[in-house]
Amino acid sequence: MIELPEATVISREINDSLQGKTIKKVVTAHSPHKFAWYHEDPGDYDQLLANSTIQRSYNHGGFVRIDLSNNKTLLLSEGIRIRYLKEGEKLPEKHQLLIEFSDRSSFVCSVQMYGGLCAFTYGDYDNEYFSAARKKPSPLSEGFDRGYFDNLIDNCSDKLSLKAFLATEQRIPGLGNGVLHDILFNAKLHHKKKINTLNDGHKAALFGSVKNTLAKMTEAGGRDTETDIFGYPGGYKTILSKNTVNKPCTICGSIIQKQSYMGGSIYFCPSCQEM
Repeated sequence: MIELPEATVISREINDSLQGKTIKKVVTAHSPHKFAWYHEDPGDYDQLLANSTIQRSYNHGGFVRIDLSNNKTLLLSEGIRIRYLKEGEKLPEKHQLLIEFSDRSSFVCSVQMYGGLCAFTYGDYDNEYFSAARKKPSPLSEGFDRGYFDNLIDNCSDKLSLKAFLATEQRIPGLGNGVLHDILFNAKLHHKKKINTLNDGHKAALFGSVKNTLAKMTEAGGRDTETDIFGYPGGYKTILSKNTVNKPCTICGSIIQKQSYMGGSIYFCPSCQEM
Protein backbone atom coordinates (compact mmCIF):
# COMPACT_ATOMS: atom_id res chain seq x y z
CA MET A 1 0.00 0.00 0.00
CA ILE A 2 1.18 3.51 -0.77
CA GLU A 3 1.66 5.23 2.59
CA LEU A 4 3.54 8.38 3.56
CA PRO A 5 7.12 7.09 3.08
CA GLU A 6 6.38 5.52 -0.30
CA ALA A 7 4.33 8.47 -1.56
CA THR A 8 7.21 10.79 -0.69
CA VAL A 9 9.76 8.58 -2.46
CA ILE A 10 7.58 8.03 -5.54
CA SER A 11 6.96 11.75 -5.96
CA ARG A 12 10.69 12.44 -5.81
CA GLU A 13 11.40 9.74 -8.38
CA ILE A 14 8.75 11.13 -10.73
CA ASN A 15 10.34 14.57 -10.48
CA ASP A 16 13.79 13.12 -11.14
CA SER A 17 12.87 10.79 -14.02
CA LEU A 18 9.56 11.81 -15.61
CA GLN A 19 9.52 15.58 -15.44
CA GLY A 20 9.12 17.09 -18.93
CA LYS A 21 7.84 13.91 -20.58
CA THR A 22 4.86 14.34 -22.92
CA ILE A 23 1.92 11.94 -22.81
CA LYS A 24 1.17 10.33 -26.15
CA LYS A 25 -1.54 7.86 -25.19
CA VAL A 26 -3.55 6.74 -22.14
CA VAL A 27 -5.13 3.31 -21.70
CA THR A 28 -7.49 2.67 -18.79
CA ALA A 29 -9.16 -0.49 -17.46
CA HIS A 30 -7.14 -2.79 -19.69
CA SER A 31 -7.72 -5.39 -16.99
CA PRO A 32 -11.07 -4.65 -15.31
CA HIS A 33 -10.80 -4.46 -11.53
CA LYS A 34 -13.77 -4.14 -9.21
CA PHE A 35 -11.85 -1.95 -6.77
CA ALA A 36 -10.05 0.33 -9.21
CA TRP A 37 -11.50 3.77 -8.53
CA TYR A 38 -11.51 6.37 -11.27
CA HIS A 39 -12.82 9.93 -11.42
CA GLU A 40 -15.75 10.26 -13.79
CA ASP A 41 -15.44 8.10 -16.96
CA PRO A 42 -11.98 6.49 -17.31
CA GLY A 43 -12.68 6.20 -21.03
CA ASP A 44 -12.17 9.97 -21.21
CA TYR A 45 -8.64 9.88 -19.74
CA ASP A 46 -6.90 9.61 -23.11
CA GLN A 47 -8.61 12.72 -24.46
CA LEU A 48 -8.12 14.53 -21.15
CA LEU A 49 -4.42 13.83 -20.72
CA ALA A 50 -2.96 13.26 -24.22
CA ASN A 51 -0.35 15.86 -25.23
CA SER A 52 0.02 17.05 -21.64
CA THR A 53 3.51 17.27 -20.17
CA ILE A 54 4.51 16.19 -16.67
CA GLN A 55 5.45 19.26 -14.69
CA ARG A 56 5.84 18.28 -11.04
CA SER A 57 4.80 15.67 -8.51
CA TYR A 58 3.88 16.17 -4.87
CA ASN A 59 2.78 13.89 -2.08
CA HIS A 60 -0.03 14.66 0.33
CA GLY A 61 -0.07 11.95 2.99
CA GLY A 62 -0.42 8.72 1.02
CA PHE A 63 -1.53 10.48 -2.17
CA VAL A 64 0.80 10.93 -5.14
CA ARG A 65 -0.24 14.01 -7.07
CA ILE A 66 1.17 14.63 -10.56
CA ASP A 67 0.56 18.05 -12.05
CA LEU A 68 0.52 18.26 -15.84
CA SER A 69 0.44 21.07 -18.36
CA ASN A 70 -2.98 22.18 -19.61
CA ASN A 71 -4.09 22.46 -15.98
CA LYS A 72 -4.53 18.67 -15.61
CA THR A 73 -3.80 16.50 -12.59
CA LEU A 74 -3.30 12.77 -12.01
CA LEU A 75 -3.87 11.52 -8.47
CA LEU A 76 -2.80 8.05 -7.31
CA SER A 77 -3.52 6.44 -3.95
CA GLU A 78 -3.93 3.28 -1.85
CA GLY A 79 -2.94 -0.16 -3.13
CA ILE A 80 -1.39 0.64 -6.49
CA ARG A 81 1.85 -0.76 -7.86
CA ILE A 82 3.45 2.01 -9.92
CA ARG A 83 6.15 1.24 -12.49
CA TYR A 84 8.13 3.34 -14.91
CA LEU A 85 9.36 1.33 -17.90
CA LYS A 86 11.84 2.42 -20.53
CA GLU A 87 11.29 1.69 -24.22
CA GLY A 88 11.42 -2.06 -24.83
CA GLU A 89 10.83 -3.14 -21.23
CA LYS A 90 7.99 -5.64 -20.88
CA LEU A 91 4.66 -4.30 -19.65
CA PRO A 92 2.83 -6.16 -16.85
CA GLU A 93 0.07 -8.42 -18.17
CA LYS A 94 -2.56 -6.72 -16.02
CA HIS A 95 -2.87 -2.98 -15.50
CA GLN A 96 -5.58 -0.42 -14.85
CA LEU A 97 -3.73 2.67 -16.11
CA LEU A 98 -1.08 2.84 -18.82
CA ILE A 99 0.49 6.11 -19.92
CA GLU A 100 2.70 6.00 -23.00
CA PHE A 101 5.10 8.91 -23.45
CA SER A 102 6.32 10.37 -26.71
CA ASP A 103 9.78 8.83 -26.12
CA ARG A 104 8.10 5.38 -25.94
CA SER A 105 8.71 4.91 -22.25
CA SER A 106 5.68 4.05 -20.10
CA PHE A 107 4.13 4.72 -16.72
CA VAL A 108 2.00 1.77 -15.57
CA CYS A 109 -0.32 1.41 -12.58
CA SER A 110 -1.69 -1.94 -11.44
CA VAL A 111 -4.21 -2.15 -8.61
CA GLN A 112 -3.47 -4.82 -6.04
CA MET A 113 -6.37 -4.86 -3.55
CA TYR A 114 -7.94 -1.47 -4.21
CA GLY A 115 -6.72 1.91 -5.33
CA GLY A 116 -7.51 5.31 -6.78
CA LEU A 117 -6.43 6.42 -10.27
CA CYS A 118 -8.03 9.82 -10.74
CA ALA A 119 -7.44 12.23 -13.62
CA PHE A 120 -9.11 15.62 -13.72
CA THR A 121 -8.80 19.28 -14.55
CA TYR A 122 -7.13 20.95 -11.59
CA GLY A 123 -9.73 21.97 -8.99
CA ASP A 124 -12.39 19.69 -10.47
CA TYR A 125 -12.11 17.02 -7.79
CA ASP A 126 -13.83 17.03 -4.41
CA ASN A 127 -12.66 14.29 -2.07
CA GLU A 128 -12.64 14.67 1.71
CA TYR A 129 -9.59 12.46 2.25
CA PHE A 130 -7.50 14.27 -0.36
CA SER A 131 -8.62 17.61 1.04
CA ALA A 132 -7.64 16.54 4.57
CA ALA A 133 -4.27 15.28 3.37
CA ARG A 134 -3.53 18.63 1.76
CA LYS A 135 -4.55 20.68 4.79
CA LYS A 136 -3.13 18.69 7.70
CA PRO A 137 0.57 18.89 8.65
CA SER A 138 2.72 15.94 7.66
CA PRO A 139 4.49 14.00 10.45
CA LEU A 140 7.65 14.77 8.46
CA SER A 141 7.11 18.50 8.98
CA GLU A 142 7.74 20.83 11.93
CA GLY A 143 4.04 21.66 12.00
CA PHE A 144 3.35 18.18 13.33
CA ASP A 145 4.57 18.90 16.86
CA ARG A 146 3.74 17.54 20.31
CA GLY A 147 0.96 20.07 20.86
CA TYR A 148 -0.72 19.11 17.59
CA PHE A 149 -0.40 15.40 18.40
CA ASP A 150 -1.81 15.78 21.92
CA ASN A 151 -4.73 17.70 20.48
CA LEU A 152 -5.48 14.77 18.15
CA ILE A 153 -5.59 12.48 21.18
CA ASP A 154 -7.75 14.86 23.19
CA ASN A 155 -10.33 15.03 20.39
CA CYS A 156 -10.74 11.26 20.18
CA SER A 157 -12.97 8.90 22.08
CA ASP A 158 -11.25 7.37 25.09
CA LYS A 159 -12.46 3.96 23.94
CA LEU A 160 -10.44 3.98 20.72
CA SER A 161 -7.58 1.54 20.37
CA LEU A 162 -4.21 2.82 19.18
CA LYS A 163 -4.72 1.20 15.79
CA ALA A 164 -8.07 2.95 15.42
CA PHE A 165 -6.57 6.26 16.54
CA LEU A 166 -3.49 6.18 14.31
CA ALA A 167 -4.63 4.40 11.19
CA THR A 168 -8.28 5.30 10.59
CA GLU A 169 -10.31 8.39 9.66
CA GLN A 170 -7.23 10.05 8.11
CA ARG A 171 -6.34 11.66 11.44
CA ILE A 172 -2.74 11.44 10.28
CA PRO A 173 -2.83 11.29 6.45
CA GLY A 174 -0.44 8.69 5.06
CA LEU A 175 -0.19 6.72 8.29
CA GLY A 176 -1.94 3.43 7.55
CA ASN A 177 -1.89 -0.17 8.67
CA GLY A 178 1.44 -0.84 6.94
CA VAL A 179 3.66 1.65 8.78
CA LEU A 180 1.63 1.31 11.98
CA HIS A 181 3.33 -1.87 13.20
CA ASP A 182 6.86 -0.51 13.52
CA ILE A 183 5.59 2.76 14.97
CA LEU A 184 3.88 0.89 17.80
CA PHE A 185 6.80 -1.50 18.26
CA ASN A 186 9.24 1.38 18.68
CA ALA A 187 6.84 3.00 21.16
CA LYS A 188 6.52 -0.35 22.99
CA LEU A 189 2.74 -0.19 22.78
CA HIS A 190 0.20 -2.71 21.48
CA HIS A 191 -2.33 -2.06 18.71
CA LYS A 192 -5.22 -2.87 21.05
CA LYS A 193 -4.16 -0.56 23.88
CA LYS A 194 -6.88 2.02 24.57
CA ILE A 195 -6.38 5.77 24.39
CA ASN A 196 -7.70 6.23 27.93
CA THR A 197 -4.88 4.06 29.35
CA LEU A 198 -2.09 6.27 28.01
CA ASN A 199 -0.01 8.21 30.52
CA ASP A 200 2.32 11.11 29.68
CA GLY A 201 5.21 8.72 29.13
CA HIS A 202 3.18 6.64 26.68
CA LYS A 203 2.13 9.76 24.76
CA ALA A 204 5.69 11.04 24.53
CA ALA A 205 6.93 7.66 23.29
CA LEU A 206 4.13 7.39 20.75
CA PHE A 207 4.68 10.92 19.41
CA GLY A 208 8.42 10.36 19.11
CA SER A 209 7.92 7.06 17.35
CA VAL A 210 5.46 8.51 14.81
CA LYS A 211 7.98 11.22 13.90
CA ASN A 212 11.16 9.14 13.98
CA THR A 213 9.89 5.90 12.45
CA LEU A 214 8.26 7.62 9.48
CA ALA A 215 11.38 9.74 8.96
CA LYS A 216 13.61 6.64 8.92
CA MET A 217 11.29 4.84 6.50
CA THR A 218 11.32 7.81 4.15
CA GLU A 219 15.06 8.43 4.34
CA ALA A 220 15.71 4.76 3.50
CA GLY A 221 13.56 4.93 0.35
CA GLY A 222 10.43 3.30 1.77
CA ARG A 223 9.74 -0.06 3.33
CA ASP A 224 11.18 -3.35 2.09
CA THR A 225 7.62 -4.64 1.68
CA GLU A 226 6.94 -2.05 -1.06
CA THR A 227 8.63 -1.09 -4.34
CA ASP A 228 9.54 2.16 -6.05
CA ILE A 229 8.69 3.15 -9.65
CA PHE A 230 11.64 1.09 -10.93
CA GLY A 231 10.51 -2.06 -9.13
CA TYR A 232 13.12 -1.97 -6.38
CA PRO A 233 12.09 -2.61 -2.76
CA GLY A 234 12.64 0.12 -0.21
CA GLY A 235 15.75 0.12 1.94
CA TYR A 236 13.97 0.27 5.28
CA LYS A 237 13.97 -3.19 6.86
CA THR A 238 10.63 -3.66 8.57
CA ILE A 239 10.70 -4.93 12.14
CA LEU A 240 7.11 -6.18 12.07
CA SER A 241 5.63 -7.25 8.71
CA LYS A 242 4.89 -10.24 6.52
CA ASN A 243 8.68 -10.55 6.19
CA THR A 244 9.27 -11.07 9.92
CA VAL A 245 6.18 -12.88 11.22
CA ASN A 246 7.01 -16.13 13.07
CA LYS A 247 10.62 -15.00 13.46
CA PRO A 248 12.32 -13.97 16.73
CA CYS A 249 11.91 -10.39 17.94
CA THR A 250 15.14 -8.45 17.42
CA ILE A 251 14.93 -7.13 21.00
CA CYS A 252 13.73 -9.97 23.24
CA GLY A 253 13.68 -13.08 21.05
CA SER A 254 9.95 -13.74 21.41
CA ILE A 255 8.23 -14.91 18.24
CA ILE A 256 6.59 -12.17 16.17
CA GLN A 257 2.86 -12.86 15.94
CA LYS A 258 0.13 -12.02 13.45
CA GLN A 259 -3.57 -11.55 14.26
CA SER A 260 -6.68 -10.29 12.53
CA TYR A 261 -7.93 -7.06 14.06
CA MET A 262 -10.26 -4.33 12.81
CA GLY A 263 -10.57 -5.79 9.33
CA GLY A 264 -6.85 -6.25 8.75
CA SER A 265 -3.74 -7.96 10.04
CA ILE A 266 -1.57 -6.75 12.88
CA TYR A 267 1.99 -7.84 13.63
CA PHE A 268 3.40 -7.49 17.13
CA CYS A 269 5.81 -8.79 19.74
CA PRO A 270 3.85 -10.31 22.65
CA SER A 271 6.62 -9.39 25.12
CA CYS A 272 7.84 -5.94 24.07
CA GLN A 273 4.53 -4.20 23.44
CA GLU A 274 2.31 -3.15 26.34
CA MET A 275 -1.40 -3.93 26.00
